[in-house]
This record gives sequence, structure tokens and C-alpha cells, in this order.
Amino acid sequence: MTLQISRFGFVLALAALAGAAPAGAQQYPVKPVRIIVPFPPGGTSDILGRLVATRLTESLGQTFIVENRPGAGGLIGLEQLTKSAPDGYTLGVTGAAPSVIAPLLAKKPPYDPIGEFTHIALFGGPPSVFGVHPSLPAKSLKAFIAFAKARPGELTYGSPGNGTQGHLIGELFKQKAGIKIVHVPYKGAAFAVVDVVAGHIHAISTTLTTASAQVRAGRVRALAISSGARLPDYPGVSTFRELGYPDLVATIWFSLSGPAGVPAEIVNRLNGEVRRILQLPDVRERLSRDGIEPNQLDARAFTEFVIAEIKRWGPVVRASGARAD
Repeated sequence: MTLQISRFGFVLALAALAGAAPAGAQQYPVKPVRIIVPFPPGGTSDILGRLVATRLTESLGQTFIVENRPGAGGLIGLEQLTKSAPDGYTLGVTGAAPSVIAPLLAKKPPYDPIGEFTHIALFGGPPSVFGVHPSLPAKSLKAFIAFAKARPGELTYGSPGNGTQGHLIGELFKQKAGIKIVHVPYKGAAFAVVDVVAGHIHAISTTLTTASAQVRAGRVRALAISSGARLPDYPGVSTFRELGYPDLVATIWFSLSGPAGVPAEIVNRLNGEVRRILQLPDVRERLSRDGIEPNQLDARAFTEFVIAEIKRWGPVVRASGARAD
């Protein structure tokens, strides 16, 4: 399937938000709800998915169960989501990687990221961090570039997997810096973090959320982050932008979606609950530690946001030459 933003797909997505809801939607949920996380436990998608699932369980009176279905940069789990009944009882944690980047990298995308989903609520997300094992002599991004140029093809960096935004940002960094370092894809960010801490790989490109504990503990040296400005909790970590790489400003956002056709009343109820949860003081404090700014888009605006992200990253993917294996 060729990835494209068809007018038909967009109309279907918005029609789902405006359509009439069945009578049962008013009592939703009346049974447990499954949330597919298309990555392994421990990564940002899993952390945010479980946080939201726990709070939805508390507020809506039914259990929201997280089910990890990793593989292929998120494509496997979300393909399963598209084949689920559009009744609101199977949802998925979507985001920049599986909803935008992975389909752009795939030769034959298994789904249309607009026409085959009901996009419900945008959580927000952290910046990406590029960090190294502290044994490397490079104590700045400039020093790392010089170190890598003196050893072309010898250094390795890990990402959460082919098709993730950590992978794409890593490839863009290589291109812009003119260095040759070897990409090592993992089946999730947590595995990559474990290996850089153990010294099995030299560097990592992943979400700040996943790496934050190791950065704070000094087991990973953060050289740059992809936020637009320095973060208050990480004042000593430079941004890619201030170091001369404005193309590497990006948020690795995460979200909640369902298969195409989820009734509008269910969508709007979930959207409102998620937005309320993200504004709770303890939740905001938890997210702030990882540089995550909660989002407040309604479902229609969120769908339009996904379309804009596809348009933004399409040319970047083509220019980078990155491809899923």
C-alpha cells in the first residue's frame, strides 16, 4: 500500500468524529477496555499508556488493560488495532513513530495512518536525547563528532527500533554532522538504554523519558536534546538547535487512538477524560520531570495534527535516506 493522505481517508476520519453514536455509547464503558502498546514494557509509550490507563480505570469505573504488542517500529501492534472492532473496547497508544515515521519508512505500509484510525487524544511527548556511555572521552556533541570522524564506522548508536523517531533523528544527525556511526535497532527503548549503560553500544538516540533516570544517575552522558529550548530540569544539556542543528527540533509525541469508526460520543468522552487526567497536578509534575508538556487538543484538531506531521516528516525521511530494514 502506498502511504498517502487521501481526501477520502481524511473525510472518513472526521466523519467518525461527527457521526451518530449508538445508545450503548452513553453508558461506555460497560466492560474492560484493552489498550495495545506497540512497543515493549519500559519505553515512553508504555509508561504513558499505563499512566493514562490507570487513571481511566479510576475515573470510568472499568479496567483499562495494557497489552504490549511490539515489533517493526510499532507497525505490528497498530496493524492489529486497525483490525479490531470499532466499539471503543480496543484502543492503542499511537504516536510519532508508529503513526507517522514507521509508515513513511516502510516499503509497503500495513495501514493508512489517517483512514484506518480514529485519533482520540494527544498526550504530548518528550524530546529525544542523544547520549553516550560515560567512558567515551567526548564530553560535548562537538567532541563526539570529532571523535566519530576519526573512527568512521567504528562507533555504534542504539534506537528503540527501525522506524522510530529516535532512529530518524539519529540518521539525520549523522547526515548533518557528516559522520559514519552504525545504527543498532532494538525492540524498544528500554533495551537500548540497558545496552548503552552496559557499554555494549557507544551511544543512544531515544526519548528523554526512557533515559532520564540513567542521565540523572550519570550512567548516560546526555550530549544534546531535540527540544526547542533547554529544559529547566536539565539546564546543563544543550539543544540540537543551539548547537547548529535546527532540523533536529522535534517532540516524540504519543497519543490514544482506536480503529476507524469509533462512535463520536465515545471519542469525545475519552478525549475529555484524557485531557482532564493530563492536567492533574501530580500527573503534570510526573510528566515535567521528563520534559513532557501535556496537550489539550480535541479529537478533530488532533486528527489534523497527525496529517500535518505526515506532511512535515515525509520530505525529511526522503532526504535522510533512512529506510526500515
